[in-house]
Amino acid sequence: MSLSPQWLDELRARVTLSGVISRTTRLTKAGHEFKACCPFHNEKSPSFTVNDSKGFYHCFGCGAHGDVIRWMTDQRGLSFMDAVKELASEAGMELPAMDPRAAKEAEKRDSLHDVMAAAQAWFVERLASPEGEKARAYLATRGFNERTVERFGFGYAPEGRQALKAALARFPEEMLIEAGLRIAVDEKEPYDRFRGRLMLPIEDARGRVIAFGGRILDAAKTDAPKYLNSPDTPLFDKGRTLYNLHRAGPASRKTGRLVVVEGYMDTIALAAAGIEDAVAPLGTALTERQLEMLWRLVENPVLCFDGDAAGRRAAMRAVTRALPLLRPAHSLKIVRLPAGMDPDDLIKRDGAKAMEAALEAHTSLLDVLWEHERGAQPLATPEDKAGLKARLMAHVETIADRDIQALYRRELSERFSAFAFPRREQREWRPGGKGAPVPQRSDPKMLARMRKHSGSRDALSAAVLAGLLRYPGELARHADTLAHADLPDPRFLVLVDAVDAGEALETGHLSTILAARGLAAPASEEYAALRFGFLVDGVEADLARADLAQAVGLLVERPALEAALAEATRRFENDLSEGAYAEQQRLLKRKLEFDARLRQMASARAGALEEAAAKPMAE
Repeated sequence: MSLSPQWLDELRARVTLSGVISRTTRLTKAGHEFKACCPFHNEKSPSFTVNDSKGFYHCFGCGAHGDVIRWMTDQRGLSFMDAVKELASEAGMELPAMDPRAAKEAEKRDSLHDVMAAAQAWFVERLASPEGEKARAYLATRGFNERTVERFGFGYAPEGRQALKAALARFPEEMLIEAGLRIAVDEKEPYDRFRGRLMLPIEDARGRVIAFGGRILDAAKTDAPKYLNSPDTPLFDKGRTLYNLHRAGPASRKTGRLVVVEGYMDTIALAAAGIEDAVAPLGTALTERQLEMLWRLVENPVLCFDGDAAGRRAAMRAVTRALPLLRPAHSLKIVRLPAGMDPDDLIKRDGAKAMEAALEAHTSLLDVLWEHERGAQPLATPEDKAGLKARLMAHVETIADRDIQALYRRELSERFSAFAFPRREQREWRPGGKGAPVPQRSDPKMLARMRKHSGSRDALSAAVLAGLLRYPGELARHADTLAHADLPDPRFLVLVDAVDAGEALETGHLSTILAARGLAAPASEEYAALRFGFLVDGVEADLARADLAQAVGLLVERPALEAALAEATRRFENDLSEGAYAEQQRLLKRKLEFDARLRQMASARAGALEEAAAKPMAE
């Protein structure tokens, strides 16, 4: 479809700007214009004006400015095309003809909307029926009243692999599959995706159902995920969708705030308590697209995370995702709830006022970054502290805006200096002394030995990955450690995310998750040089798990040691002092000792375990 400037001008001319804006904002006539308190920021006296003859609105306080299409995208949260379609419908204008391919795609989307609307109506009907009793009982335990249940469209998907197909028999099977309501498996009959679950519709910016989320009701089904969302479809892209945005967007104009919680049940709990400006991602960490959607509505959205280890990891993932995108005046506020609590828990225990107080007691993005890295690893030795600085500066380098990057570097450097070099009595000192030898930049022999073993890090990563896939139950035990470590292999983050998401910790399932991300399970060639005991067949499980735990410790220790060595080398190259040289050589020696310890553990330990495994066979 091609929208010419002339067609768009005609659309603007046919729609009265003040009429559209007055639906959500109280306007007062002032001469040839209208005035109001700005809906884009909090103010006590009106500085927001609407001029129908000129066709634009403007705020003299915050600078918000635009035409009727811009109002629909910024205030309503619609996409450009959805805004144009809605305004064109009001104005009685036909959209320009699409090319045949685009028209076919649009027709498909429209028909899928019909499928989703019919499925939603059926789920709601099933909730009210006798078979929905268990779902209604669960809603009662959550404290949701009838108004909340109706407003958010709760429903119920009954047991039975063909129940939805029978109810929506007027739609072809292919459409049900394409909408994500049915699952097609090769050479088997397709079956309903959602069965025995409390259902919740996921809607787009126009309030149309585009997907579903389902919560399991039978606690005995430990092999099934607790929450199940629709897959990506022509209507639904979970990385570009925020749950409840169509309700929270207008509410945020009044509060000047947008709250992001971890799940849709938290969003509903907040809304039921009167906190209407909350949204949630859909089973994934916040994406770049979702961050941009938030920043279109407010400059500093509030990210609220549960007070557990998974919540802390989610907060840090959001921080690292946001750093490259930061721009002037746009950042994030982070709220961490009391340990072991989510928003619903806090509201039930202490009331809505306690939740509001928690949201006000937010922390800056920079503070979260500093606190996380400072607490990620022990800081008992100089090299530990140097590793802290290296990790902080690595985060700073990801910031694209040079002004913000410079300010972050200065602030974090000052905090690090205050922590690592507390004020103390000054003493006169001169580098070296009479007859002191001039230090050399490095020991070529030691550097050569380091280069000889430079590939062991990749082998170590691959070996630990193979061990975790071999003993998947150990992944939950080591998830926190791996999440806080500076590991370049992306497969670790995928596995940690799987733990956070409550995925089944089974070798085949985890391998499938890696494959879905375009990542392969480690091949034996990747870790052939390291023969750890946990990679040996027939080894007693407890011994293998202990061996795996030691390997994880080595994997996590090495990045900090390498960062400290790099920092010491840089410091020595800058000042050529005797002290800097001694520190660099000490870390260089420690690095070589680490490599030797790794090789010894990976060979001697494996040999001993192989012998232990072979004894019962010999006897």
